[in-house]
Amino acid sequence: MGKGQQGESSAAVSKQGTYTWEEVRQHSTRTDKWVVIEDGVYDVSQWVNRHPGGFKVLSHYAGEDATDAFVAFHPDKSIVRKYMKPLCIGSLDKDNQPKKSLISDMRDLRLQVEQRGLLKPNLWFYVAVLAHILAFEVLGWLVLWRYGTGWVPYLTTSILLLLAQGQAGWFQHDLGHLSVFKKSSWNHFLHGFILGGLKGSSAHWWNYRHFQHHAKPNIVSKDPDIRMEYLFMLGDKMPVQWANRKKGVMPYNHQQSYFFFLLPPLLLPVYFHYEYFAHVIKKKVWIDLAWMVFFFSKLFLTYGPLLGLSGAFWLYMFVRFMESHWFVWVTQMNHIPMEIEKDQQKEWLPMQLQATCNVEPTFFNSWFSGHLNYQIEHHLFPTMPRHNFYKVMPDVKALCKKHDIPYQTKSLLTAFADIVRSLKRSGKIWHDAYYHR
Repeated sequence: MGKGQQGESSAAVSKQGTYTWEEVRQHSTRTDKWVVIEDGVYDVSQWVNRHPGGFKVLSHYAGEDATDAFVAFHPDKSIVRKYMKPLCIGSLDKDNQPKKSLISDMRDLRLQVEQRGLLKPNLWFYVAVLAHILAFEVLGWLVLWRYGTGWVPYLTTSILLLLAQGQAGWFQHDLGHLSVFKKSSWNHFLHGFILGGLKGSSAHWWNYRHFQHHAKPNIVSKDPDIRMEYLFMLGDKMPVQWANRKKGVMPYNHQQSYFFFLLPPLLLPVYFHYEYFAHVIKKKVWIDLAWMVFFFSKLFLTYGPLLGLSGAFWLYMFVRFMESHWFVWVTQMNHIPMEIEKDQQKEWLPMQLQATCNVEPTFFNSWFSGHLNYQIEHHLFPTMPRHNFYKVMPDVKALCKKHDIPYQTKSLLTAFADIVRSLKRSGKIWHDAYYHR
């Protein structure tokens, strides 16, 4: 028992109790969850269901030190700490804590980032981002209205809407990470408008998925972005495990080929439509459903008179089809080729670096990817406004060099090609394990 536990249940433990890591790790079950934040021990067993970021994000850190994740995800920590006070059941036994320079160095860098003002947004940057999104939207409609529905104006409008939708996707990502405004409420409101009102999707659904990805990137069973095993085998270990169990129905040794016909063209227009509609109904997120109704009403009211209702629908689906390719290649280039593993409970820096890589920081790459070419910096500092990534990049490189942690940067085409190469490698591993053991 811990020094302050004395055989009592966690609800009755003295606030002055101290616990060893061994005791904390025992509380990582479905109904019993403790986390450590800044040396405090918190019983979040009931709170997980009310956690604004979703219960899974917090559950993924049960029995672990969640300090760096807590600091990274919450820009206004003073407010969050007020909610944390009733959950505190004691502190970590400091005599039992290992001293790790990697952790302290990363936290020192975080402090420097805050002191240098790199977490403060430049609103004019985001005004320009929003302005060019709205300009593409308006121009798309004006082209059809002015020049008719021939194939040239139709394709021109499709491209303009594609640009609007793609850039709106990157902008909502900024808002979802609370990196545009100082007030979280403003970020949340505009996030709902952009993702729901301009893209017909759900902000609640996006938060539910994306924060899990950031909390435990490329971690099997904890990162929803790599849960594709019924279609694709990823990494080096998952293919062996599935092959040994004779699980799966796809010819994974050909996945590098059928990838082109499944994931890029179908993710947004088919799977995501099903997932976010099912999410808002299941979770009863009526505000998101209202935004989605607004989006589709706007779509049919503006393009229906020009193309008819069915024509407006198929224009929308065509744009989604093109956007899906853009989205998949950009979002997967930083992660699929990287290490995919079960949770080893690594420190924040090595955990993020083993799952992420960068793409060369050119103007086009940054615009095209919404600055997700700075994926390493984004994962280390998820609330940092994207226009500041380049400022912290030299410091991150120096920290990685000091601790001998690989910092990978690729060209855009190499990053795309590595997706296919990694799928081919994983498929071969599956095939060899399935048929030759």
